[in-house]
Amino acid sequence: MSAWEESSVARVLPPARPRKLAKVPFVELADGRLQGVVSSGSDIGRVYVSSVAAGDFAFTCSTNNNRPCGGAHGRFCKHIETLIGEAVLQYGAERVARYLRVEIVDGQSEAWHITRTMSTTRPPQGDKTAAAPVFSRFLRHLAYLELVPTTAPLPEMQWFPPTRAVA
Repeated sequence: MSAWEESSVARVLPPARPRKLAKVPFVELADGRLQGVVSSGSDIGRVYVSSVAAGDFAFTCSTNNNRPCGGAHGRFCKHIETLIGEAVLQYGAERVARYLRVEIVDGQSEAWHITRTMSTTRPPQGDKTAAAPVFSRFLRHLAYLELVPTTAPLPEMQWFPPTRAVA
C-alpha cells in the first residue's frame, strides 16, 4: 500500500463486480438511503435522481429538473430497479441488503430478490427534497473527472487535517 493510501482518511473499496457507468453513472449508500443518478433510456439529455430509504423503503424518482418520474406511482419504477441492480454490482448484495435493512433468505441475495422483498411491503413515496443534494454530489464527481491527474493537493480538499502534523 502506498503512503497516500495509508494516510487517506476515507477508505476506498473496490467494486464487488465491474459495472458500466453509462446507465447508472452515480450510485451511493448515504444519508440513510440508496441513491443515485440513472440515465434516461429515451433522452440523452435527461437523467433521473432516484432513492430508496433504509428501513421503510420509501422511494423517490424525478428528473434532473425536478419533474416526477412517470413510472414511480405506487411502486418502484425501472430507474429504481436499475439503481438497485447497479448498487449490488458496486457494493455487493449483502452490503446493500444490510444497509437498506432488507431481510434476505439464504441463497437469495441477488438484486431482484432485494427489489422484490422491498416491493412486497408496498413502500410509500419518499421525501422529494433528497434529489437536489444527490444531483449536486453527482455534478461534483463529474467536475473531478475534468481535472488533470496530479498528486498535488486539491484546494477544495484543504480542509482535511494533515495526518502527520503536530499541534
